[in-house]
Amino acid sequence: MANIRLDNVSVNFVLYQGGARSLKKTLLRSSTSGALRYDAHDRITVNALNGLSLTLEHGDRLGLIGGNGAGKTTLLRVLAGVYEPTGGRIRVEGRVTPLFDLGLGMDMDASGYDNIRMRAAYFGISPADIERKMDDIAAFTELGDYLSLPVRTYSSGMTLRLAFAAATAVDPEILLMDEWIAVSDVKFLEKAQRRAEGFVNRASIMVVASHMENVLRRLCNKILWLDHGTIVRFGPVDEVLEAYNEKTGLPSLTTMAL
Repeated sequence: MANIRLDNVSVNFVLYQGGARSLKKTLLRSSTSGALRYDAHDRITVNALNGLSLTLEHGDRLGLIGGNGAGKTTLLRVLAGVYEPTGGRIRVEGRVTPLFDLGLGMDMDASGYDNIRMRAAYFGISPADIERKMDDIAAFTELGDYLSLPVRTYSSGMTLRLAFAAATAVDPEILLMDEWIAVSDVKFLEKAQRRAEGFVNRASIMVVASHMENVLRRLCNKILWLDHGTIVRFGPVDEVLEAYNEKTGLPSLTTMAL
């Protein structure tokens, strides 16, 4: 059974550039912010996560909230194994499917079909299983003959379709999402949302970061409120959102209703 356990997990990033201008550029480039400190070697560090303890089990649907730099994306990347904690311990049992940075790892010189196979192998799907799913994936992308061409010939929207279709062909155990789906093609957006909802329902555990209250209420049964890498509140959706709204106000989204 899938489960996640974090014990006093912290993540610190060392900023090697000196000077205020370089520091600002580094923070913007890394998409990470948090409490700035000096370490034992007088290097500036960003405390992106600070002593997080959390347990998630089968059936948990966790929403992450907080302002920019709260630590939401950093936590997702820790759960995905992209970042190693610099303090504390993390245990993740179950296959992790990150539904963010979708284009990362794409081979631009390989065909769409070959990229689907490579993504499937990354997620632990056998070659036989992916071939059985290939027709469904190909139909969902609506890319037709382009699937036989190198991905470098695709537009950004076509690449997103390919990556999304390949990622959601997996039966997830632990699903990680950074914001809900946003694509410019309204017709494809509707398809993607329907597919993603089925994907979410099949997951044993889901963690999603979002600024959209309707998404959080629809998908989640727990909320974790972060501020500068520290847990402010963790608990039932209504309770935490009410507390968050009282302090900051959480904008709802009406143009992308599920």
